[in-house]
Amino acid sequence: MNFTTKIPISKSNFPINYTSKIVSLGSCFAENMAEKFAFYKFQNTTNPFGIIFNPVSIERIVQRIVDKELFTEEDIFFHNEQWHCFEVHSEVSHQDKEQFLKNLNAILEATLQQIIQATHVIITYGTSWVYRLKSSNEIVANCHKVPQNHFDKEIISVEIIEKSIRNTMDLISKVSPNCHFIFTVSPVRHIKDGFVENQRSKAHLITALQSIMNRESEMTSYFPSYEILMDELRDYRFYEKDMLHPNAIALDYIWERFCESTISEESFIIMNDVATIQKGLAHRPFNPNSESHQQFLRNLQQKIAQLQHQLPFLTFS
Repeated sequence: MNFTTKIPISKSNFPINYTSKIVSLGSCFAENMAEKFAFYKFQNTTNPFGIIFNPVSIERIVQRIVDKELFTEEDIFFHNEQWHCFEVHSEVSHQDKEQFLKNLNAILEATLQQIIQATHVIITYGTSWVYRLKSSNEIVANCHKVPQNHFDKEIISVEIIEKSIRNTMDLISKVSPNCHFIFTVSPVRHIKDGFVENQRSKAHLITALQSIMNRESEMTSYFPSYEILMDELRDYRFYEKDMLHPNAIALDYIWERFCESTISEESFIIMNDVATIQKGLAHRPFNPNSESHQQFLRNLQQKIAQLQHQLPFLTFS
């Protein structure tokens, strides 16, 4: 008997392999997937400006990167003893003003080169709810704990989301014309917005993305991470203690489905080799000085050397 309804996912026409160069943008779920890419040593850059949840803010930061629009003093502000920018996440914030601007522009220049070289851009959208700064009427990527009365909260329409996604694609395609786009909706529920409001938010994202898929099928694909957690893994045992974020078991399963559909089959052998090495490096022996452990280390270094001969960019620590 089947105790779940498995979602059919088509094999990608542009699969990811070890020569692929990936740029991942979006919500915290993008960070979860990045940990998997990192473990298996794929060439992946994730959220250089930190987590960004909504399509408009992702479009804005991509526009700034592609158009080489450097950050200036007008783009930053001081709050709670740190300098912030409404276009980026708080993890990038800094206590020193000049250093903050220097960091922002260094990240911008590095990310532009990564986008130019990208074969795949993965964008994970988290929400349609946004906060608009009253003083500028601009949608912000992060409120940086500025008091709520400085913002208006609103949900952006399907039409605005679709336009924003298209603009994002056009901007990236301008510098990386052969890049393939993989879109997904984060399975993390934003219950602080409200239960109905969260479903409405996700529905706006999914509707806009499906419209994009119908018209731009050649260079785009949709991975149903939200649908997998909501339907295949329809049980709270697949959630963290907050009952909102997918737990390690759920993330492992979603990664498996992603690999089945989006990673090239010839990469699986290398992934297995990488996993063996990673587990070996993480091994903690009872007796580090024993001859058996020293032989284990020599064998491990030999495996690393063989793999690096095939893929010189691989590094292990």
